[in-house]
Amino acid sequence: METKQSIIEQKEYIEKVNKENQNKNLKYNILTMGCQLNENDSEKLSGMIEQMGYTKTDNVNEADLVLFNTCCVRENAEDRLFGKLGEIKRVKEEKGTIVAICGCMMQEKQMVEKINKSYPFVDIIFGTHTLHKFPQDLYEVLQEKNRVRDILDIDGEVYEGLPVKRTSNTQANVTIMYGCNNFCSFCIVPYVRGRERSRHPENIINEIQELAKEGYKEITLLGQNVNSYLRVEKWKENGLDWKGINSFATLLRAINNIAGIERIRFISPHPKDFTDDVIEAIRDCDKVCKLIHLPLQSGSTKMLKVMNRKYSKEQYLDLVDKMKSQISGVVFTTDIIVGFAGETDEDFEDTLDVVNKVKFEQVFMFIYSIRQGTPGAKMENQVPDEIKHKRFDRLKELVESQVEENNQKYIGTIQKVLVEGKSKNNPNMLTGRTESNKVVIFEGDENLKDHIIDLKIISQHMWYLKGEIA
Repeated sequence: METKQSIIEQKEYIEKVNKENQNKNLKYNILTMGCQLNENDSEKLSGMIEQMGYTKTDNVNEADLVLFNTCCVRENAEDRLFGKLGEIKRVKEEKGTIVAICGCMMQEKQMVEKINKSYPFVDIIFGTHTLHKFPQDLYEVLQEKNRVRDILDIDGEVYEGLPVKRTSNTQANVTIMYGCNNFCSFCIVPYVRGRERSRHPENIINEIQELAKEGYKEITLLGQNVNSYLRVEKWKENGLDWKGINSFATLLRAINNIAGIERIRFISPHPKDFTDDVIEAIRDCDKVCKLIHLPLQSGSTKMLKVMNRKYSKEQYLDLVDKMKSQISGVVFTTDIIVGFAGETDEDFEDTLDVVNKVKFEQVFMFIYSIRQGTPGAKMENQVPDEIKHKRFDRLKELVESQVEENNQKYIGTIQKVLVEGKSKNNPNMLTGRTESNKVVIFEGDENLKDHIIDLKIISQHMWYLKGEIA
């Protein structure tokens, strides 16, 4: 079925479920695990669910529909899901709550089998490629009282026109591509999200223009490998680009010209796809934030080859130097995996060396956990947990010392901060983020929420800065 026709059909199911739910005051709860792509998927699910007559609640005990949007990148996500399923069983028994599970984990055959066997009360399981069909799945459960298992092993299509319920009024995530073709040996994503598929640039530009009209100021472009956007699309290969947009670089330049948008971010790129035209676009586009997330994973050339990352330690450092020479004020964040199969003390020292040289603004550190179905799971010489944790602690100590050092350069400067609202830890203060994504708290009027203002940074406190209105 064509994607447009499929969306029309799902909108009909939305209307059917909404008719069933009229005057029932039904509530839903959604728990999102994992990355910003999962968060974006949850916004689409929330959009559909609310059009079907449910209102959101943070109290799972009063929910008539509970949905878990899962991640399978790390093992602790599985433990968290099973713990939550144990909790929700009682709620279902008391209230008859409909329980649904979706996301990356549901593309793993062994996980679906385990849920079917150990948690038979789950009503709906659907995968990453059938998210758009949730209204139909829910309608079938409501009408037939049957369990629904809606999972496709093949690569999915790109579906446009799903309703979206965003969590912010000023910051929006916009997915520009799905899937990944890189097959890093530690990563399960290509197996559960499928191969690369890019959204047509016209749909992306139209979505962002609408967001600008609604008052959104900051856009984050999302993709498993975001800077390979349009790399594999056949219509692009045939010269069918749209208004000159035929690459990630040209997309950045087009979004930069949209009135009302003041900040553009993107995540997650791959170092091997940071071509010169992308670097030049970041340099030239005043709205593109000069904070670049540049996943390292390991500083060892040997380990990078084992990981199938397609660059060396030297190439990574050369890329950083090139960007520093061309992009004024550029800073970096990164991802690092500690303890991948075969990692030696010397390999880990190479990672510390890169961290010392780049001085990242932030490092997202992960202890390697085996993902069944990946090449890494079959590798010999798995690193003992004790060694992993010792290395992790050493890396953490280094990173925290650098964060404190990096923060010093902000003190006394004027930073443009997008105000997000009251601080969660101190309701008497407001909180916002700089262009480099530093959290800043300050005293101010609540009317400043959703505005970009100038703040003078007066002190640093490791994971946040303190400012005052300039």
